[in-house]
Amino acid sequence: MSDTTHTPRRGAGARTALYLIPLAAAVLTSVAACSNDNNDTRTGGSDQAAATTGVHPAPLTCQGAGIDDTARIRYRTETFIKAPLDTIWGLHTDVERWPSWQQPVTSMKRLDQGPLREGSQFQWTTPAPATPTTPATTLTITSSVQQLQQGQCIRWSGPAIGDGLRIDNGVHVWNFTEVDGGVLVRTEENWTGAQVEADIPTSTAFLGAGLEAWLKDLAATAEAHP
Repeated sequence: MSDTTHTPRRGAGARTALYLIPLAAAVLTSVAACSNDNNDTRTGGSDQAAATTGVHPAPLTCQGAGIDDTARIRYRTETFIKAPLDTIWGLHTDVERWPSWQQPVTSMKRLDQGPLREGSQFQWTTPAPATPTTPATTLTITSSVQQLQQGQCIRWSGPAIGDGLRIDNGVHVWNFTEVDGGVLVRTEENWTGAQVEADIPTSTAFLGAGLEAWLKDLAATAEAHP
């Protein structure tokens, strides 16, 4: 992982997306929830800077593996969290406790035992209300950890399936870098599947709002941790 300086936490776009998580993005009732600070919701975080400067950051990876770089739906962002790395990493990888600090996670089940590691799987659910193109449903998400480097990065992937709503696969990469006063958390995700790819701007807007909300909740929980 490369050295980097931290950036300010995301603003109103994240605050309006409190009830959304990646791979369950249909819980937003309006794309505007994630576009108040961003006229082009198809880019986020580092992608916005690249659009302005023409300099594209290196892809996020974990043990050399990143997202699907051919995917048409993708989003990247980051935040600085003023908390110890051990606290942040513990919250993030103790997936069975996600429902305690992420309200949209309505159930969580590990499909293996022991510490989260390469090959671990977990299955979780979240409600998704009706949208103009999909019915109200409950998404069941099965995530498989593909790569994990303790305290530095994790990469998982898997589908999200509900009645009338399907994401064939999502690939999600997280990087954690200790910086002065805390930790820089960076994340990047992509979705694939005919249904979500039928409306790429809307799907990407939902994905972006979910990532911003996830970072906000992670930061709030870690910084409040004793």
